Amino acid sequence: MKAGDIVQDFITERDVEKIIEQVLSKLEPVIEQVKPKEINMLPNKTNIDFSQNANGIFESIDLAVESALEAHIILTSYRLEDREKMIQSIRKEVLGDIENLARLVYEETKLGKYEDKIAKINLAASKTPGTEDIKTSAISGDYGLTIEEMAPFGVIGAVTPVTNPVETLINNAISMISGGNSVVFNVHPSSKKSSAYTVELINKAVLKAGGPQNLVTMVKEPTIETVNQLSSHPRISMMVGTGGPGLVKSLLKSGKKTIGAGAGNPPVVVDETADMNLAAKGIIEGASFDNNILCIAEKEVFVVNQVADDLIYNMLSNGAYMLNQEELEKVMKVTLVEDEDLGAKSCTLSLKKKYHVHKNWVGKDASKILSEIGIAKQDVKLLICEVDSDHPYVTLEQMMPILPLVRCSDVDEAIKLAVKAEGANKHTASIFSRNVDNMTKFARAINTTIFVKNAPTLAGVGYKGEGNATFTIAGPTGEGITSAKTFTRVRRCVLAEGGFRIV
Repeated sequence: MKAGDIVQDFITERDVEKIIEQVLSKLEPVIEQVKPKEINMLPNKTNIDFSQNANGIFESIDLAVESALEAHIILTSYRLEDREKMIQSIRKEVLGDIENLARLVYEETKLGKYEDKIAKINLAASKTPGTEDIKTSAISGDYGLTIEEMAPFGVIGAVTPVTNPVETLINNAISMISGGNSVVFNVHPSSKKSSAYTVELINKAVLKAGGPQNLVTMVKEPTIETVNQLSSHPRISMMVGTGGPGLVKSLLKSGKKTIGAGAGNPPVVVDETADMNLAAKGIIEGASFDNNILCIAEKEVFVVNQVADDLIYNMLSNGAYMLNQEELEKVMKVTLVEDEDLGAKSCTLSLKKKYHVHKNWVGKDASKILSEIGIAKQDVKLLICEVDSDHPYVTLEQMMPILPLVRCSDVDEAIKLAVKAEGANKHTASIFSRNVDNMTKFARAINTTIFVKNAPTLAGVGYKGEGNATFTIAGPTGEGITSAKTFTRVRRCVLAEGGFRIV
């Protein structure tokens, strides 16, 4: 008796057909979700039902991560061109709702300027690279062909700041989805409402393009504890943190691949060859933009003494207000807090003491700061003051429209003091000069991720400058200007057949 005869004694042909029908009926819903061709066949959805957490907002990190993981698994079956359709849909939805987004984040955080938030959101939506950043490389030779492709990490955990919450979220989402990932955000608690609205908007855009629901998720009530839960979650493949040095150090302890975008304290050097009107306008534009809350914004100026008066004159002519010594002391009392562990407080401020910035004044208008010390003056873009190089406004990343100026004997002293003030953050620096040697000398000494010449530092992230935009500038971990390729891992495939070559 043959083996086939035994099988047929137990299972008839009709039995086999029934088993196949049962298996296919169970697999059909899954197949329908993951079929790549379906993305172009799904109708546009104008009324999205968010009742089943399709909006991406979850009560717990576990639910947010598991939903993002499910979305990522489905996304892996989609083509690169399908991802790009999702990205284009996100851009369209964001730009179509840009004024509302800016209003929401301005009203919730009470930081910066409404009109500048429109500009930042537009920058994030328009100039963050999409799937064009994902490129395959190939090597051929006598021993065959090798290709290297950029593969997703999987589910990324991302922590965003209060200074650029919506902008960072949009920027990260476009980059990470373009790289084939899903993402779980732990946003700053002070921006949770505007961030939740943005997450819903992005998921709506993805669904309209035929993509999976919950490709972007967040925890409804973000805390320090939820950050820890996210960074330690076994389903999270990569952590991305945009914030201060404490956050970056904390995430680096997670044991996962981590991209850290830390603090900056960008100095500006102005030498004797600079165009003073250009320098004044550029410095004011950058330092006053969104009331100086951007990490790339100019935070202190080191100017060669022989042209310092000329620079100050031009700055006053372009919307700056010079604080005298008495006004400076009053402004310091308002905007700075003496560190309490340094002993008893004096009734007067001493520059030998150490301070931190009063958080209630971060990102507030220059005219409001003046009003607090009894000066009624509108249309002031920026407060400037002459100080020594160890002044707290120089050494602190103060994120207020207050710009200290330090006179220097020559460009070499200016460079030396600028490097010290930058604090090895390796973030951003700029120079106004017509001397190429001075530009080169400063660039080599400061060693920052972004170095801008004769323009506001905003040019370093594509605002009125060439190059792509990012709101996650990874200096501490070295990735620099992040984009889609930053959130991928290289996979190599080798065909070791010399005969495959046609040359």
